[in-house]
Amino acid sequence: MRIVFMGTPDFSVPVLEALIGSRHQVVAVVTQPDKPKGRGKEIQMSPVKKTALHYGLTVYQPVRARDAAFIQEMQALKPDVMVVIAFGQILSKEFLEVPVHGCINIHASLLPKYRGSAPVQWAVINGERETGITTMMMDEGIDTGDMLEKQSILLDEKETGGSLFDRLSQLGGGLILSTLDKLEAGTLKRTPQNHEEATYVKKISKSFGEIDWNMEATAIERLIRGLNPWPSAYTWLNGKMLKLWEAKVLPADEEEKSVVGEAAGAHSAGAREQGNAGVIVAALASGLQIQTGSGILNITSLQLEGKKRMDTAAFLRGFPVQAGMRLGNRSDI
Repeated sequence: MRIVFMGTPDFSVPVLEALIGSRHQVVAVVTQPDKPKGRGKEIQMSPVKKTALHYGLTVYQPVRARDAAFIQEMQALKPDVMVVIAFGQILSKEFLEVPVHGCINIHASLLPKYRGSAPVQWAVINGERETGITTMMMDEGIDTGDMLEKQSILLDEKETGGSLFDRLSQLGGGLILSTLDKLEAGTLKRTPQNHEEATYVKKISKSFGEIDWNMEATAIERLIRGLNPWPSAYTWLNGKMLKLWEAKVLPADEEEKSVVGEAAGAHSAGAREQGNAGVIVAALASGLQIQTGSGILNITSLQLEGKKRMDTAAFLRGFPVQAGMRLGNRSDI
């Protein structure tokens, strides 16, 4: 079949490569316009554009894919189907009607659960044990079209947003080839979504990573994993941003008192009193133990503003930290 592929970030690349390596013909690739990135604000191509150019494919970069002029360009390609994954623009009804067999979207959740943006990170943040990939026929709604096929996976207890991102992106390539084979053979079944069971997840911004220490330790630990590597969870220490990369919830029998300083025992005991969320209760080579709204969180990998990521033992050798110090919002420091 003649396929127009639409996608933008790294997550889309394995699907594009699977299509390129298949018996189908990728007649064009559509991706977002080049944008300035990084501190130097250099104009950079999307990962999908880089991959498409590597394989010598024609690339389109519309500012608005729903514009009439661009729709006409797509009609001229006479695609049998369009495959869309993390493209980044809402498509109009007129656009969706361009290909003979419609537009198929690859969504990183088991629909109708987790419609919307950032389903990968939210699966980790919410403590899901299972998630997956769904292929669906696109309609004018946001992730509301008929479901075609699904593939599920179990999350590891140490799963991060990044590791789950990589696993799901690889699943997408195999699933879309299965879906296209059934579409071509006329055996593909469409299953309408139960909209009453649908859940939506919002887009994640950098500010979302600021930790509220009044939350339970288990919720904060999942937040740290879900936002690793982007946008990362963070707090403030002496007015400087402190990114938290790895942590674990301490069982009650593993909570330790600080061994830093002569008054460490008093600091540690006091920190455990109610209302001391965000207070460091122990600063040990094995981890920085923080009182939360419920439970103790042990930080084992962190990064102070302007410094490299390091384990807690290395961090403490360069940055004196004592029990009784408080982490929190910048305005609270």
